[in-house]
Amino acid sequence: MLHGQFLCRIIYAFIYSKYLVLISLVNTSEFKNKVQGLPTYNRTKEDLIKNPQTWVITGVAGFVGSNLLEALLKLNQNVIGIDNFSNSSGNNLTSVQASIKENWSNFTFYEADIRNLDDCLKVCNGADFVLHQAALGSIPRSIANPIATNDSNINGFLNMLLAARDSNIRRFIYAASSSTYGDHPALPKTEDRIGRPLSPYAVTKYVNELYADVFGKIYGMETIGLRYFNVFGPRQSPNGAYAAVIPKWINSLLSGNACIINGDGSTSRDFCYIDNAIQANILAATSTNVNAVNQVYNVACGASTTLNELHQTLVRNIAKHNYQTIESKPNYQDFRNGDVLHSLADITKAKKFLGYNPLYSAEEGLKNTANWFIKNLNTKGS
Repeated sequence: MLHGQFLCRIIYAFIYSKYLVLISLVNTSEFKNKVQGLPTYNRTKEDLIKNPQTWVITGVAGFVGSNLLEALLKLNQNVIGIDNFSNSSGNNLTSVQASIKENWSNFTFYEADIRNLDDCLKVCNGADFVLHQAALGSIPRSIANPIATNDSNINGFLNMLLAARDSNIRRFIYAASSSTYGDHPALPKTEDRIGRPLSPYAVTKYVNELYADVFGKIYGMETIGLRYFNVFGPRQSPNGAYAAVIPKWINSLLSGNACIINGDGSTSRDFCYIDNAIQANILAATSTNVNAVNQVYNVACGASTTLNELHQTLVRNIAKHNYQTIESKPNYQDFRNGDVLHSLADITKAKKFLGYNPLYSAEEGLKNTANWFIKNLNTKGS
């Protein structure tokens, strides 16, 4: 009898401990965000599976484009992709094909150029939505070659707008940029308050917004601009002079090299995991809220991370995988021209009109990203 009572007490204590863990999890903001963000997005995905649409993705072989492709194919959508491989190779498409397989036949690819209007008209024919991701990114690259940046980011953008208009595309979603906020000092950044651009790249992204607004007013097009704040994640290239900071640093750490920090590391950004950007694109394209269209929205987490904090987080995540050659001390260099010191998004508007709610914090996204690069890069730890 006593033995049975003792066993019951042990079982009760075990169950109660698990209950306390569950309660603590439910009370975390990250868990609440995920639960609150699920209904609208999940319903949207369920509707898309039942009623497949045809999507055009420009820059489909790039980082954001290939992740959008994978997400849409998993939802059994039909996707038409265009890319001239100026920013990427075919590796990302091969990676998507390996992960999709059964729905790969839903994808049609054109190696073509958005700077050619005929190419744009060809890919838009018969499509429902355009997700325009193609651009020459990087502030330093735009400073080094403003003509090339203008050609792709403005002329190419205008071609896609014209093609979407003439093809009766239902809605045109485009990648805008937080660089549009320029020298405006206020934090957090709200969509209606911008400053003067600090780089040719920022100029091109602001012109995109102006063109989209005009096409909405004159031609009745439905457009939505998504101002990305430092989007990162799997398939983002770590190579080249203009690589983004997160994949570049991960590659350096895995190779045993010091990460270069421009400035003293107090510079801060609102880092946004790729799955959050995917959510924003899908919600923007499919929203039935008439007040949501012909607007621009911040796409971010609404949280700030300094470069020093970012570096520490990456070192910590990679060290867990027993990489013994990590150089944990960064190499501080001069602050980079054209950059802003701090960037933090207010995502209230996207939440209100699109139902957007980031499901991944920067820290969780960094963990996922580090794991992906460790698995997929050819660099080996010792």
